[in-house]
Amino acid sequence: MPPPGGFEAIKYKRNLPLRGPSGLVILGGVTAVCAYGFYRLGKGNLEKRELQREKVWSRIHLVPLLLAEGDRDAYRRQQAALEREREIMKDVPGWEISRLQIPLILTESPNEAPKST
Repeated sequence: MPPPGGFEAIKYKRNLPLRGPSGLVILGGVTAVCAYGFYRLGKGNLEKRELQREKVWSRIHLVPLLLAEGDRDAYRRQQAALEREREIMKDVPGWEISRLQIPLILTESPNEAPKST
């Protein structure tokens, strides 16, 4: 016979956890993450542009120094070549240092405009 007050109710419902955040909450989260990503992208682009500008200006300011260094190097090489020539040709009578001993063939410079006749 059944106990007094009857049997306990049978639990037949599934005990599932909540389904999670709603679609609207997920959409809001994705929107927030995308907005933050675009914000960081914009800041990174500004930083990159500033670094490129700084690099360009540093190169512009270095050009005179590099040209001067090249000029000093060319002068040093020319002086060394003259000294070598002086040493090699010291026994040749009538030799003039740094004077070309072969005829020079002059041509038009590619930057010159052709002469019209």
